Amino acid sequence: MVSISHIKKLALASMVAAALGGCASSVPLDTPAVEDRAASGSTAATGSAGLAGADANTTNNRNVQSVDLSKSSQDKLGPAGERIVYFDYDSFLVKADYQGLLETQARYLKADKARKAVIEGHTDDRGGREYNLALGQKRAEAVRRSLGLLGVVDAQVEAVSFGKEKPAALGSDEASMARNRRAEVTYR
Repeated sequence: MVSISHIKKLALASMVAAALGGCASSVPLDTPAVEDRAASGSTAATGSAGLAGADANTTNNRNVQSVDLSKSSQDKLGPAGERIVYFDYDSFLVKADYQGLLETQARYLKADKARKAVIEGHTDDRGGREYNLALGQKRAEAVRRSLGLLGVVDAQVEAVSFGKEKPAALGSDEASMARNRRAEVTYR
């Protein structure tokens, strides 16, 4: 007679065996990562030191393109220029003053459907936490809808609210509070 504990032990052993078998790899680990096949017909492995003295543009004549790191970091930041929409007190109406900003952001997003943007809604510190989170969300959604009207696919844009939790300016004067009533476009 087979006991339940014996069945449990067999089941555990078979799960461990299946997990270990699933981790097996057919990639040979002793093969060099890079081969220099142009170096006098040999297939000797070349490490990073192998190209140290060579000019990257003439090495192997393989049409290798250089990477402009300043451009790739700019792509993550989004288009150059302003990315903040400011709002009046207790309002989530996007003013016509921001039409140019929104058109620039929309062109940038429409140029590459793989780009993703997050609209972060913010408020000043007046009002309760829940109210400000809701108002920040309405501000972010208003900007998201504006981008949608300009042809940006909804899947590219996410609207989130930080309420009064991340102020841009500290202070209780009207200028500081006006800087906190905003929606910021950020890119991932």
